[in-house]
Amino acid sequence: MDVDEDDAGDSGEAPDESVYDEEEDADRFEEEGGWEPQPCHEEEDGRPFGAEDGPGETDGVFHGPISHEAQQRVHAHLRAKTFVVPFPGHHAGKAGNQDREPSAYEKYARRTSADSPYYPFVSKLDWEVARWAKMRGPGSTAVTELLEINDLVRLLGLSFKNSGELNRIIDNDLTSGRPRFTRREVIVAGQAFEVFYRDVIACVRALYGDPEFAGILVFTPERHYADGDHTVRVYFDMHTGRWWWDTQAAIEKRRPGATIIPIIISSDKTQLTVFGSKTAYPVYMTIGNLPKDVRRKPNRRGQILLAYLPSSRLEHITNKAARRRVQANLFHTCMSMILKPLRQAGIHGISITSGDGITRRGHPIFAMYIGDYPEQLLVTCCKTGTCPKCEVPREELGQTTNPDRPLRDRDKVRGVLEKADESDADFSRACREIGLKPIRAPFWHGLPFVDIFRSITPDILHQLYQGVMKHLLAWLRNAYGADELDARCRRLPPNHQIRLFLKGVTTLHKVTGKEHGDICRFMLALIINLPLHDGMSSVRLVRAVRSLLDFLYLARYPAHTSETLAALRSSLAQFHANKAIFIDLGIRLHFKLPKLHSLDHYPLSIKLFGTTDNYDTQYTERLHIDFAKDAYRATNHRDEFPQMTVWLERREKILRHDAYIRWRLRSDAGRVVVTYPSSSSADFTVPPAFTRIKMTKNPSVKALRFDAAINLYGATWIRDALARYIVGYRNPSLTPAEVEREALTITYRFQTLLAYHKIKFVLEDAQQLGIMEATDDAAHARPARYDRQGRPVPGRFDTVLVSDGTGGPSGVQGYHVGRLRLVFSLSDTACKQLIPDVIDPGPLAYVEWFTQFTQPNPIHGLYKVSRERDRQRSLVASVVEVKNIRRSCHLFPAVNRRDGIIPRDWTSSTVLDSCEDFWVNRYSDMHMYMTFF
Repeated sequence: MDVDEDDAGDSGEAPDESVYDEEEDADRFEEEGGWEPQPCHEEEDGRPFGAEDGPGETDGVFHGPISHEAQQRVHAHLRAKTFVVPFPGHHAGKAGNQDREPSAYEKYARRTSADSPYYPFVSKLDWEVARWAKMRGPGSTAVTELLEINDLVRLLGLSFKNSGELNRIIDNDLTSGRPRFTRREVIVAGQAFEVFYRDVIACVRALYGDPEFAGILVFTPERHYADGDHTVRVYFDMHTGRWWWDTQAAIEKRRPGATIIPIIISSDKTQLTVFGSKTAYPVYMTIGNLPKDVRRKPNRRGQILLAYLPSSRLEHITNKAARRRVQANLFHTCMSMILKPLRQAGIHGISITSGDGITRRGHPIFAMYIGDYPEQLLVTCCKTGTCPKCEVPREELGQTTNPDRPLRDRDKVRGVLEKADESDADFSRACREIGLKPIRAPFWHGLPFVDIFRSITPDILHQLYQGVMKHLLAWLRNAYGADELDARCRRLPPNHQIRLFLKGVTTLHKVTGKEHGDICRFMLALIINLPLHDGMSSVRLVRAVRSLLDFLYLARYPAHTSETLAALRSSLAQFHANKAIFIDLGIRLHFKLPKLHSLDHYPLSIKLFGTTDNYDTQYTERLHIDFAKDAYRATNHRDEFPQMTVWLERREKILRHDAYIRWRLRSDAGRVVVTYPSSSSADFTVPPAFTRIKMTKNPSVKALRFDAAINLYGATWIRDALARYIVGYRNPSLTPAEVEREALTITYRFQTLLAYHKIKFVLEDAQQLGIMEATDDAAHARPARYDRQGRPVPGRFDTVLVSDGTGGPSGVQGYHVGRLRLVFSLSDTACKQLIPDVIDPGPLAYVEWFTQFTQPNPIHGLYKVSRERDRQRSLVASVVEVKNIRRSCHLFPAVNRRDGIIPRDWTSSTVLDSCEDFWVNRYSDMHMYMTFF
């Protein structure tokens, strides 16, 4: 073999990553050979199935994709620097006249008066052992047994001999800045229940005054616009929404100079044990003054566990209606007790100091409640099967879309609650008339400036992924059958952004929200050009699926404008215009689905509170691991909640002390520590700066011969393509004909190339507003091999999006799809021979081309490309600079058979070689969706 490969330690790639990729590909290759049922029809008449190549049958209205011009305008506005309009006047969010107070870190440093930043621990090692024991270590008993090893404590110089002594140091000498839990009993229906909670005002002070958040808090609302004329509004973080602005205006009329502190509450009962019935009912709290990227990351500690509510199932109450009534009253009684301090503080304000020592008059006001559908009904006192936000009749749920439908009347509800002292019959009758449950004291009644029906926010996880998309997948299975959907699923080519389900998706059980999200990335691939039974056109069905996918992706935008919200409404309207296909197929009798109806309220919530990543339950449910499940595992599983609260308090103290030590070390050094990239990789940016490319410092193959590049990598015309590239690189002004003539004169006095098996991309903020997180991406170009267990690993040569030098941050203009066959660079010797007086071009890629983009399909909006061939039917290929590769690009095969059956001899690892025509997958990830149209 002519391939001289380094081992993982010399290749420049992390060994565990390469081994993981290798083993994953080997596992996947084994799954490709799994059994599957044969298709019912194997005949092919050579005539392509064309029902989705044109407009097809419709209901008389064209419900196609948004025009390219509209998409370009929408995204151009999102890429523009916003024009900010601050809240009028100089009083809102104004700091007090007091002198700056010391920060919590400064107070702690003065109180301890210790030279060592690790105090009360005697050394850095002492502190690191303590941190490990509480954050990463095993249980307390195991830590004690470890420390009992002879001379271990003395040799390490530890200040504690067992976990008990360590706990005393943490309890007595460390502070978390957060209040302790209080245990209290509440009496509901003559029964006592135990609730553990914290002082909500103290929690607000802890978050607001945390030194880690100094400099990033927001104190006043703003309006952002995409244009200088202030006609296109931009929404992203909470302070850009209308709720904060309107609430600020209402308070300023009463007491100017307020700083609003939006209180965001979330709750959800969770299972603590895999087997058994142990549950917890945690309630989390955060404040809207924190940026959303801080609030949604657990490691930033922007959320506080506010309470553990009683989680009893009340099984001793045999009547289900009575049990539900008691559960609702128990919930509202506990939440009323916990949030009662907000009533006076919200109106009159409190003196509160931020982490930078500046004091303001803060008004903590309940703003949002985050929860799934059952939780939303419980909070709003609405009945099952109704909408917790508006009074839509049950028979109209999901039947049509009306985003402008008014919400429930807050004043009418308050009027009914004022009659709570009347007889049970009269109060129940009044509640029934307005469609609410007879809860006499909802926790939000009496809280200032609160409209609970506005405060209920969209829930991407449960309403879309685990709701509408879950239903949609089941409908598609009924429409097409499981066999062909799974067969197509098994033949999707690999891509960094795509999770392959090589056993299919129709047989999955207990599918998580993340898995539904993974399926949505290729859902269109399962149905395009797949005919329905009885000759019925699939146009409406494909449009319905496409419109729901558009809604899903648009709903997850990190920034919205007036125009993207219009597109959001349009996509939902398109689904409702085409959904009757599921009734015609006998799959549905109606669409009375509360989760489908809930999509109507997304535009309003985004206008009020900012984009959906401000309040998505998938972020708060992640907190269950840290605040409930891990806490429970640390107990002896008897009378667990007192132990869980103590464990959490100690953990918070460790995390706070860790942050204090970092601050102290920075302060002692008197400078900001600057970190530099690792020398193990090369990192460069593609101009214009919307992609960063990372290459390993060392090649995967140090000496790859030309014949090995041809035989193992499929780089058939590598010599000719490299010659043409060298000629063009020397003299870019040459015509193609001149390049061809000059290329014939190129000879190589070297025999090997430096080959790389992976390109990593960092895809920058697609909206260029500084609020969207970068997306990691990668493309592979490696030959077949065997893994460490001797199993075959198929070759993988991914498809990528390549710029011709004119490609911009979005759109298809200036881009082509190519398939990576070889990523390589020239040695110093080769560069001296071929380009002695020119700057080294850096890493290069041998790419097989696909045809240019023309027009997207009018039904599903995807572009079709084919393998580009010359007159001799050979694949067209060329050498390009790696810096011109924008990102990976997922393709899926276009099935042109009339029966829609995908050939069974294709596999996931061979489909890019076997198929000629492909659709470009716009839904592979959010970055692709936002930039490729």
